Formats: sequence, C-alpha cells, structure tokens
Amino acid sequence: MLNNRVFLNIPYDEQFGRTYLAYVTALSAMGFLPRATLGIAGNRRLDRIASLIESCSYSIHDLSRVQLNPKAPRTPRFNMPFELGLAVAWARANHHHRWFVFESMKRRLAKSMSDLDSTDPYIHDGTVRGVMREVCNAFIRPNQPTVPEMMKMYRDLRRGVPKILHNAGASSLFTARAFSDLCLAAAGLRSKYVGRGSKFPSRRR
Repeated sequence: MLNNRVFLNIPYDEQFGRTYLAYVTALSAMGFLPRATLGIAGNRRLDRIASLIESCSYSIHDLSRVQLNPKAPRTPRFNMPFELGLAVAWARANHHHRWFVFESMKRRLAKSMSDLDSTDPYIHDGTVRGVMREVCNAFIRPNQPTVPEMMKMYRDLRRGVPKILHNAGASSLFTARAFSDLCLAAAGLRSKYVGRGSKFPSRRR
C-alpha cells in the first residue's frame, strides 16, 4: 500500500545546501514526508538504512555528486549509488516502491553508471528551480503546486533557517534535529502557499 514517505538520497555537504532545501520544499509542497539517513549511526547502520528505504513508497536518488572529495584521501562518494542499489533491489521484491534518479548534467549518468542506461534521469541543472521542476515531472498528480508557488515557499523556508539552526543548537542543516525541524517548517508553509490537491501521486518511473 502506498504512503506519502519519500526516501531522500542526497550528498550531505554544505555546497549542496540550496539543493537540499529545494528538495525538502518541493516534496513538502507536494504533500510528501521526506525521510533521510541523517541521525542513523552506530551498529547495524546498513540494516537501519534498508529499513528506512523499505518504509517509504518512493525514493529519490541524486547522483550529481560524482567528483572526488577534496579531503585526503581523495575519493569519490559511493553512498548515493549504493543506497540506490538498495532501493532498486527492494523495488524488485516489492512492486509498490517507486524510485527516481536525479542528476544535474545530461548524459553523464550513462558514463558514471552505465547499468542504468534504460533509466531516464531527471536533470535539474544544479538549480533550485530545476529541482522543483523535475520533482513536479517525477510526481504527476491533479492540482499539483506550481513551480512559482514552490519558489515562494522555498524563500520563506530559507529565511527561517537561522532560527532552525539556533533551536537545534547546530551549525549545519545536515543533522537529525535540524532536518526534522526543517521538514516540519516546510509542511507548515504548505498551507500558506499551496492549494489542496490529491494526496498521493502514482506515476511510475
């Protein structure tokens, strides 16, 4: 049975901050509950990540961070494609799960992950508006919010970030408490900027 939870598989770094906010805004505007691995630590982390994916009817996997991490030792990031693999395996066993791949550049996915040749990624161009446009393209439903509505909601949410960080006692939004408060704030803004529509979308990947 479908629910409104979306597993959000994105890089956790400050350079991705605006895109992170855009995803939370867009998903919340569509009536979804974003879920992420923030806060999952300790023993059996992999089992807990798999359980989180399995608890969501949808998952978004942003594979736009393929560059080497500048910190020594310089390595690429494998968490995002690995978690995509977990989601694909779960979707094969449970046909209620729908997964979507997002990228910032056209045709790069064919080189970085050729096994996904038959999958058309959603190209967001690395911009806030692009993320919102592609989230709307991935999740089609009647009376869905417009990108201008989402942008207004995004600007309001961004203005509230200092308060969210202060209340969480954090310097980064990539923490469990800040993520939770961010999602709550975005859900609260939905009624201000977005009209009511159908509850769950159903478009397949």
